[in-house]
Amino acid sequence: MRRAFLLAGLGLLAAAVAGCSPLGIVNRLTPSDTYNVSADIAYGPEARDKLDVYQPRELVDRPAPSGGYPVVVFFYGGSWNGGKRGDYRFVGEALASHGIVTVVADYRLYPQVRYPDFLTDCALAVAWARREAPRYGGDASRLFVMGHSSGGYNAAMVALDPRWLAAAGMAPSALAGWIGLAGPYDFLPIENKKAQPVFFHPNYPADSQPIDYASRAAPRTFLGAAANDDIVNPERNSRQMADKLRAAGVPVTLKIYPRANHYTLIGAFAWPLRGLEPVLQDVTTFVHGNDAAK
Repeated sequence: MRRAFLLAGLGLLAAAVAGCSPLGIVNRLTPSDTYNVSADIAYGPEARDKLDVYQPRELVDRPAPSGGYPVVVFFYGGSWNGGKRGDYRFVGEALASHGIVTVVADYRLYPQVRYPDFLTDCALAVAWARREAPRYGGDASRLFVMGHSSGGYNAAMVALDPRWLAAAGMAPSALAGWIGLAGPYDFLPIENKKAQPVFFHPNYPADSQPIDYASRAAPRTFLGAAANDDIVNPERNSRQMADKLRAAGVPVTLKIYPRANHYTLIGAFAWPLRGLEPVLQDVTTFVHGNDAAK
């Protein structure tokens, strides 16, 4: 019975994420007593430049640890065509319940913008988190950027290519690390029809691939991928990125999850689905600094 429930939940989640529809079922099953949320905060000048901040609930009863909680800025996927921050309450809850101040940010999407304008938004969100972290019990010196799928691309570019944070008054060296889950880091030519116009197919910008920015200047890195990912190849993307960063001397944790697919990799953050793979445990261990790079 438990296995049947889990499989049914996974099917619903995969269908919802694949269709970029609201993850209402997952969020209805998400606990609400583990965090406080500050919603609809503007971090930039555009209409979609909004974010929500999830604070560990223990802040209600006692102050944050000395120096504050680590902070994660999360960017969702959706082929740069869809998604909204409210659908990822389960990610905010998951990280907050493990002692992490979590920022879930929207950013502009196609067709309103193409590459690289959404990266400008993402960098502004990260810069906002660095400035404002102390107001929410966060430690700005322990700031991480994280993303899933196309959001993992955004996180990679913000962490590896200094152009974006520089424009927001920061540098990647201010990050304590970055986390990519099923991110595309070396994906030309683009096969995804929804993503093609985002990158001006077939006239791809030469400066658009995260793998080209893997260097010794990169922050400490966690890369998670699903062995059964038929959307973003884990070997070409996550493993290749890990190998290149390691060769440059960057501490990298690489996890390939045998029971996950592209969608359930992020779904494993949801309370009913955490038994699928230990993605949440691995990410929070990395953020809290207790994981030796493997």
